[in-house]
Amino acid sequence: MSRYYSPEAGLPPQTELLTGRAVVTEAYTVIPRGVLRDIVVSVLPEWQRTRAWILNRPVAGGATTFAQYLVEVAPGGGSRAPEPQQHVESFVFVLDGGPLAVTIDGERHELGPGGFAYLPPERIWEAANDGAEPARFQWIRKAYEPLAGHTPAVVVGHEGAIEPAAMPGTDNKWRTTRMLPADDLAYDMHVNVVTFEPGASIPFAETHVMEHGLYILEGKGVYRLNEDWVEVQEGDYLSLRAFCPQACYAGGPSNFRYLLYKDVNRQVLL
Repeated sequence: MSRYYSPEAGLPPQTELLTGRAVVTEAYTVIPRGVLRDIVVSVLPEWQRTRAWILNRPVAGGATTFAQYLVEVAPGGGSRAPEPQQHVESFVFVLDGGPLAVTIDGERHELGPGGFAYLPPERIWEAANDGAEPARFQWIRKAYEPLAGHTPAVVVGHEGAIEPAAMPGTDNKWRTTRMLPADDLAYDMHVNVVTFEPGASIPFAETHVMEHGLYILEGKGVYRLNEDWVEVQEGDYLSLRAFCPQACYAGGPSNFRYLLYKDVNRQVLL
């Protein structure tokens, strides 16, 4: 069974030096796991016994299509009204603890690590931690772009139950687990788990219109971002704006795996 990294939080001791790998540029942002500390958490309205690290929000010069949070819900916590904007869709991916109970239009789903739920806009949903341990999850929010004749459906599942698709010519050493339908225009975002075996790589600089939110679940690697080589490890987060050149290779000794958001399937509006 795969494991997924979640932060330990707390604060570093006063004896530590002020060093780190955090980088913010107009092409990309890197938030290393070491800066996900108690002092930078947010408390969200309508959530009880909950704290969140806001990893991405639309800002000028950065990724603008989505928001992404790392959320920790203590036992007995949760929300009966988690989403304040009806036109916003959500994707929840559980990293640790729980189980997180997500109730959608009255139907309850218990999500353990690796469990996920896609919540279309204008759906009534709730989240609660009825377990004995804190539940930690990634929460991606996007303003849905309607398309006539297409309506997205609720999707609930577990990434481990989905057969990954091998990327062509890679002998299955680079593969993608697609948690939303890849060929359905009703969905204007995709969320995947991407897996590289040690030594596997993206051997060219992808340069495309899609933005990315990228949370590293397991392992370590080196990313080429714009003109820079950046070392990353499990628990780090990357936000990539449109057209940021990107490539990577897995450093080993374990697989390099990450949760990947991208916006898809819509015309450019001028």
